Amino acid sequence: MTLVRPTLSALIERARSDIESRLPGADSRLRHSVLDVLARVHAGAAAGLYGYLANVAEQLMPDTASSEFLVRHCAVWGLRRKAAVAAVISATATGTNGSVIPAGTQVARSDGAIYSATEAAIISGGTAMITLQALDAGLDGNVTGGTVLTLAAPTAGINATVTVVATTKAGAEEEDDEALRARLLQRIRTPPKGGTASDYVGWALEQAGVTRAWCYPGWLGAGTVGVTFVMDGRVDPVPLAADVLAVQQALDQLRPVTVALTVFSPMTLPVNFTIAATPPTLAVQTAIAAELQDFFRREAEPDGTIYLSRINEAISQAEGEFSHMLSAPAGDIISSPGVLPVLGSIAFA
Repeated sequence: MTLVRPTLSALIERARSDIESRLPGADSRLRHSVLDVLARVHAGAAAGLYGYLANVAEQLMPDTASSEFLVRHCAVWGLRRKAAVAAVISATATGTNGSVIPAGTQVARSDGAIYSATEAAIISGGTAMITLQALDAGLDGNVTGGTVLTLAAPTAGINATVTVVATTKAGAEEEDDEALRARLLQRIRTPPKGGTASDYVGWALEQAGVTRAWCYPGWLGAGTVGVTFVMDGRVDPVPLAADVLAVQQALDQLRPVTVALTVFSPMTLPVNFTIAATPPTLAVQTAIAAELQDFFRREAEPDGTIYLSRINEAISQAEGEFSHMLSAPAGDIISSPGVLPVLGSIAFA
């Protein structure tokens, strides 16, 4: 039988009834009387105990535990919260031939983000390729190619600006409670079995930034396994080459020795939309785009099917949308193994 937590008013009434049953003729309902004060004080203490017990009941179960107790549940099962990762980028510096860019040289982005050179570099032919790491871990450290950074302090023989070539290792935020909880529940529901498909998925999800993963037994033939994954915390969830290498190296330490493992970045299948929405306002269109983006991150997966009815349902959930007509896509979206459907363009008719 479910225990129903009584309200404070019910506890006060219960205390008054208890007092009157034990003191015949007493009236504990007289406002500001000693008996009324005692009833209220006793009920307040009982309400606090009920609240404490309700909180303890939540912390006892991993699916409802708050942050501190969730971490303790995870520790029991051998799981840890994934730490934030600092972005690593490559950039081109210019200057006088033979000039040295010392390791630790700092450069700044226009918004104040600081990056530090991980190793020394020497100008040759007027340029040098340098590797920079963000001082602050997280998504904010990611930067696109072509971005201009400025030396934090003058360096002899080195021009004041450097140009980003690419992000070689994308930054990632610290794992939040709900992502950690999902991994814990998966670990409880699908315990390790020595190399099953669910084991590979669980191992991949333990790596920094990985939010979804899929496993394909026999990917390249007998005795092989393929694993692909995405990183939904980024604008582009498709992993970089450095991300794939990091996950490959991590899983190589965990997989059975007889398995040939291939970790790869999924190919993408852009799905374009043509929608006539009512009312045809910018706010409604923006809400529809947001709902579709969230829908694809929830339900799109390689070797899966996205049903048209589910797409229409997602569009209908957009705030302000009254009705709509979906012209494209015209049917269910079916993807091949290793091919991830992603949201393409949206044309509003």
